[in-house]
Amino acid sequence: MEERIVSGEPQGHEDLEERSLRPQTLSQYIGQKAVKENLTVFIEAAKMREECLDHVLLYGPPGLGKTTLSMIIANEMGVNLRTTSGPAIERPGDLAAVLSGLEPGDVLFIDEIHRLNRSVEEVLYPAMEDYFLDIVIGKGPSARSVRLDLPPFTLVGATTRAGMLSAPLRDRFGVVSRLEYYTHDELQEIVERTADVLDVQMDKQAAVEVSSRSRGTPRIANRILRRIRDFAQVRGDGTIDLSITKEALELLQVDPLGLDQIDHTLLMNIIQKFRGGPVGLDTIAATIGEEAHTIEDVYEPYLMQIGFLQRTPRGRMVTDLVYDHFEMEVPKR
Repeated sequence: MEERIVSGEPQGHEDLEERSLRPQTLSQYIGQKAVKENLTVFIEAAKMREECLDHVLLYGPPGLGKTTLSMIIANEMGVNLRTTSGPAIERPGDLAAVLSGLEPGDVLFIDEIHRLNRSVEEVLYPAMEDYFLDIVIGKGPSARSVRLDLPPFTLVGATTRAGMLSAPLRDRFGVVSRLEYYTHDELQEIVERTADVLDVQMDKQAAVEVSSRSRGTPRIANRILRRIRDFAQVRGDGTIDLSITKEALELLQVDPLGLDQIDHTLLMNIIQKFRGGPVGLDTIAATIGEEAHTIEDVYEPYLMQIGFLQRTPRGRMVTDLVYDHFEMEVPKR
């Protein structure tokens, strides 16, 4: 099976290593039990009917395996995978170029699908429903519409912001699945598998420590493990044990709950400058020098998951758990 990538960006060593860590089948995929079980049924049914899998929307926080699942879907269906992203498709003509290159049954993966232009979305609707494109060529009185027939295909869309998808687009996905944060046990299994793939010796205590500090996210767990591997090779004998793991995590500024320096800066700014909140997102972003959408997509979901942050109509507020974590006295309110 040939995998063709729409993006022309060069592949670095770490990208290739990351791809080698990805499971190839649903049976190898760890976690997301409900999503995995449903996809297994839907894929098997589509193969029995000799049809394309219905269009799939995967949503949830970043790093939970949406891209990996798209690759697995193509692999399980025995078809080619084409990948692109919402921001890369600026005009209807860009979408037409991608869709016209598909072969029957192919899987088209669009990351950040919530960032598609509305004009592109409108062209995508008939492509998803009836497998054809209506493209307008020219401008003014000489403009004419050309119909382009497409082979049946499966669109897999991924987004961290399902609420930003328009209702017409969201309703055209037959399979809609939310990916949840992983448990410590699932992350430990992923970390141990990654260590095996990387051919690194790692004891169980170290795997437990990494999984507990990975914010429920496999991407973070694998990234931390690769950095600990560096410390183990340079400052140890190459074996990852609990001692070298804790030393590396301290130097990486990852605390026992998986909070990093930016998390600490964000929470402490709300406490010290805004008396624990409420404070607006844009104000927080300006204060700590981060983009508002980065805070909202990357940092806030986990902080809310562990009960450290609340979103209120008046803004963001830290909870009493934050004061306990930083060993600070809870202010009287």
